[in-house]
Amino acid sequence: MPSLNNRKRRAPSAREANGGRERDAHGDRGRTPPQGFVFGRNPVTELIKSGRPIVKVFLQNPVSDAPLRQIEYISKERGIPVARVDKAWLDRALPGHHQGAAALASVKEYADIADILALAAERGESPLVVVANEIHDPRNLGAIIRSAEAAGAHGVVVPKRNAAGLTDAVSKASAGAVEHLPVARAPNISQVLRDLKKSGLWIIGADASGDKPYTECDMTGASAIVIGGEHEGLGRLVRETCDYTISLPMRGKTASLNASAATAVILYEALRQRSK
Repeated sequence: MPSLNNRKRRAPSAREANGGRERDAHGDRGRTPPQGFVFGRNPVTELIKSGRPIVKVFLQNPVSDAPLRQIEYISKERGIPVARVDKAWLDRALPGHHQGAAALASVKEYADIADILALAAERGESPLVVVANEIHDPRNLGAIIRSAEAAGAHGVVVPKRNAAGLTDAVSKASAGAVEHLPVARAPNISQVLRDLKKSGLWIIGADASGDKPYTECDMTGASAIVIGGEHEGLGRLVRETCDYTISLPMRGKTASLNASAATAVILYEALRQRSK
C-alpha cells in the first residue's frame, strides 16, 4: 500500500520529468531532447494553440516578461497545468536554448469518464475502474495501467494536476497497454468519485489502515478501486468519499507495497471474484 506520510509538494526533478533519466547539463547542444518535450517560446505557444493534449507546461520562475506571461495565460485559459521552475531545472532537463519555456505533450488523447462506462456496457460487464490519485512516478502509473488492462478493468482515471500524465515514459512502462485502455483525466478526484457513485459504482479505497482485508470486499459489482499516491496515500477528502477501505496483509518486515504492486494484487482479486 502507498504510505500515508505527508510530505511537502515540490517541483518535479529533471529525472522525474524525463521518466527517470537524469541528464547532464553540460554539452547540451549535442544531446537529444527528452521524448515528448517541446521547448522554446514559439514552439510551446504553437503546441498549445494546436489543441494537442499537453501534460504540463514548465515556465522559468519568475515569469517576468510578456512572452512567458502570455504562455502562462493561454495555458491556464485552456486548463493546462503550469509549473514554475528554476532555470537550473530547465537547463538540466532540456538541451539547447529553451528560452524559459517547455511543454510535455501527451502520447494519446484522454478519454471521458463516460467512455470508460460505455466500454463496460459494450462488454456487458459491471464497470471496474481504477482511480489513481496523485501517482507521481511515471513508471508506477504505467505499471498500474498495464495491470488494469491485463485484469480486464474498463479504464483508469488520473488527476489533472499533481500527478503523472500520459507521457512517453508512462507508455513505455505500460508495455503498450495505454493504447488499449481508456485513461481519463479529472480536475477533482473527489467529485469524480461522487459522480461514479451516482452512476451506481461502489468506491473502494486501498489504505494501509483499511476497514477490512481486500479478500473480504465484494468487488463483483460495479466498482471503482482508488489507489493513493506514493507518499500521501488516499488523502482525507478522497478517503471520506470511499464506501469502503481495504488493506493488504503484510507478514514481513516491509511496511507496505508500492502503488502499482498493490493495484495488481487488488485487481486480480477482483478478477478472481468476477470469474466465479
